[in-house]
Formats: sequence, structure tokens, C-alpha cells
Amino acid sequence: MAALDLWVREVHRNQIAFAARATGCLWSGKSEYQTLDVVDTEAFGRVLLLDGLFMTTEKDEFIYHEMIAHTPLFTHPDPRRVLVIGGGDGGTAREAAKHPSVERVDLVEIDRLVVEKSRELLPSIACGLDHPKTSVHCEDGIQWVKTRPSAYDVVIIDSTDPIGPAVGLFSEAFYADCSRALTDGGVLAAQSESPFFNREEVRSIHRNLRAVFPRVHAYTAAIPTYPGGFWSFALASKGPDPLKGPAPERLAVFGDSLKYYNSEVHRAAFALPNYISRLLSE
Repeated sequence: MAALDLWVREVHRNQIAFAARATGCLWSGKSEYQTLDVVDTEAFGRVLLLDGLFMTTEKDEFIYHEMIAHTPLFTHPDPRRVLVIGGGDGGTAREAAKHPSVERVDLVEIDRLVVEKSRELLPSIACGLDHPKTSVHCEDGIQWVKTRPSAYDVVIIDSTDPIGPAVGLFSEAFYADCSRALTDGGVLAAQSESPFFNREEVRSIHRNLRAVFPRVHAYTAAIPTYPGGFWSFALASKGPDPLKGPAPERLAVFGDSLKYYNSEVHRAAFALPNYISRLLSE
């Protein structure tokens, strides 16, 4: 009997596709918000998909999670209280909790099923959910920030794409609420889609952030399992300059524990190709 040739495939905008050879499906089902699948693959280990889109994989998750967490946390001079909106897999909370100055990480994930299945099937990532510094709240992040003025030093928006329940996490009104939830000198970071395939979304995110924050920068990272393998993030600051990079004495505490992020990568991530700079200036 011939062996089965199974593949898991993400189709992006009905224009391009990314596929990985699968060795089995560990779980598949629906929450009230979205379809959730956890699939085992040869190249990337276990993969979490939401509505058919690759969210995180065991093999390359460290790139995304280190860049969305450490870039804003090292930009802020003394982060103590951190809010993660989304990020139910736990990877961003895991990275945030590593900072000695951080006393509390509130993770607000609207979909309880993401949290449950990540704990069960993606333990190397979801360990961040059970760190002593972390409190998990299965609530709506949009509502959460409305009632917590000056509560956080850093807000990290670890959202899915701007579809379904995540649409509101990209609006000017939401960013204004996040700004009010930040202390003076607070810093916000958000994933901001593919600068190549999601041009309008990237432009809209930065336009909405600039309407609220005095300092907004784009930065990038190479993430193999995201469309095009190249991803963007937005960093908005009420004061600190992200271009200065991390203080050496703070970064030294991490030793060689980080796999992607370092001071050179931090600074280089803000050096943008011309097509992105032009996109953001239009």
C-alpha cells in the first residue's frame, strides 16, 4: 500500500499558498470565534492554525515571539506591568516574563479554546501561560483596555489577521484606548501584517497609530511560515526612542538564551527597504 502524502496548506488571499508535509492532525474543531487546528508536520513540528492560517509553529515561533516582545520591552527603560492582547498560545507572555524588571503580565485572549489547546498540545510555547508573573484572562481585549487607565508600561498586540474577532484591534479608537491604558512614556507594539502582500493593512495600521502616538516606527523580521517569509511590526511610543536599541547591561542578563533577538538585530529591524518606507509615507 502506498504511503499517504498529506499536506497542510494555507492559501493567502486566494493568490498564493504555503504548504508543509503533515504527519497527522492532533486536534481540529471550532470555537464560537474561529476554526482551530493543531497539525504535526515534518519541517515545523506542531503547527497551530486559526481559520486555516498558520499562527505559530514549534520550529520558528521564537522569531515572532522574541521580536514582538523584546523590541518594545527593551525600548522601555523600566517595564514593570505588561499587557498582551491576543497571544493565547503563550509565546509572547513567555518572553515578556523573562525580563527581571517585569512584575506582572496580563494576557487577555478572547478565545478560551486557543489557550486550552495550546496548553495541551504546544507546551514549549504555552509554558508562558503558567509563569508565576502571568495572569490569563479569557476576555475581549478591546473592552479590557477601556477601563484600565495608566495601568501598563508596555502593551503588546499579538493579534490574528484583521478578520473576524480581531478586526477591532486595528482601529484608531482601539489604539487611543491602548494609549490611555499606558503610563507616561509607555510603549506599544503590534504585529502589522506582510508589507508585501498586505499593503493597505500596513498603511492603515500606521495611519491609525500616528493619529494617537507621537512616535511610530515600523520594524521587520524574517519568519519562514508567514506569507512571503517577511513580516512587519509597528512600534508606537509615548516617549522612548526604539532606535537607540537595548541597554547593554539589561541585555547581558539574558546571556545566550535568546535565539533571534540581539542589539544588532534590534537596530537593523528598523532599517526599512525603500518600498516599505514609501508605502508608509504615502
